[in-house]
Amino acid sequence: MGFLETCSSTPMALNLNLFHFYIFVLVACFTCPIVCISSHERSQAALFVFGDSLFDPGNNNYINTTTEFQANWWPYGESFFKYPTGRFSDGRLIPDFIAEYANLPLIPSYFEIDKQHFVHGVNFASGGAGCLVETHRGFVIDLKTQLKYFKNVVKLLKKKVGARESKQILSNAVYIFSAGGNDYLAPFSSTNLTTPYPDREYLQMIMGNLTSVLKGIYKEGGRKFVMLNMVPVDRLPNIQALNLQKGVKNGDFIKKITSLVKMHNSGLPEMLKQLEKQLPGFKYTLFNLFKVFSESIDNPTKYGFKTSTTACCGTGPFRGIYTCGGKRQVKEYKLCKNVKDNLFFDSFHPSELAYKQYAELLWNGTPDVVAPYNLRSFFELST
Repeated sequence: MGFLETCSSTPMALNLNLFHFYIFVLVACFTCPIVCISSHERSQAALFVFGDSLFDPGNNNYINTTTEFQANWWPYGESFFKYPTGRFSDGRLIPDFIAEYANLPLIPSYFEIDKQHFVHGVNFASGGAGCLVETHRGFVIDLKTQLKYFKNVVKLLKKKVGARESKQILSNAVYIFSAGGNDYLAPFSSTNLTTPYPDREYLQMIMGNLTSVLKGIYKEGGRKFVMLNMVPVDRLPNIQALNLQKGVKNGDFIKKITSLVKMHNSGLPEMLKQLEKQLPGFKYTLFNLFKVFSESIDNPTKYGFKTSTTACCGTGPFRGIYTCGGKRQVKEYKLCKNVKDNLFFDSFHPSELAYKQYAELLWNGTPDVVAPYNLRSFFELST
């Protein structure tokens, strides 16, 4: 007796088979949308963040360091979070806005990934960090250590979603860097007012370490890199105040630091072009932060600020003495009434409003400030 004959001759068997068929269809209907939604969420490009205090979301809260390299007290965070997160600003930073524009959640600190999802990216940045291990050694997470932490995340990602999907996430992800500033600033915090090596050699060391880190990420599957060039550090309130303190050496001090910044900003695009030639599939975009930062200092009203030379929070000339917050052992410091009037929040770092404007230019700016891609097209670009 065949199967069809059995079915036709036994109504109970027929009903049982139909029941199983309906269950199968029902499960398929519910399963398909779940799979589709999961796939859509994971196809969104992730954001991995590296660098210094311009990008640090609070990583330095978790390391053994000094208050000079932390911002986890009031009034930091006053404008947006309403509590200090460890960000060196009154609110959000560039990576926070980029995540919003890319429809991503806030990218978690490396030290918080055990509590949060990290398939959308991780932030490794550390206030005070440089490309060189020697820069503020022992107090910050230097760029090579940030690469080491990234490799740890890659291992966790493979365990979480599997080798195939982790490879796709890493190749589609965007890797953004703000690095180098502290390498040039640190030597001038001493009385020597000079770098420990000849300028050209010092630049090559910094670029060499940066190149090594980019290649390390590329080896793990990264393909899309975003670099910020150096701000005009000689125009920061802290450097302006320091300049006044140096007395007869004023001119030499400003010339020296300006020369180093110009050398770095000239060398950065050349380095990136070389990597593009050497590494198949390597893509980069460079944000001219120097240009937009200079413009906002020179024309504050164009950017909606009343002042661009004096910090909102600090003491001394230009409020340039780095004393924003009680934990820096200064009982009294000045705080402006409306932070939105100020380009600078403290003596080194921009306000949230400034960061937002820079993030908008990075996201959707013209080739004179971000090239060869703006970041919006970078997120839309699949590898």
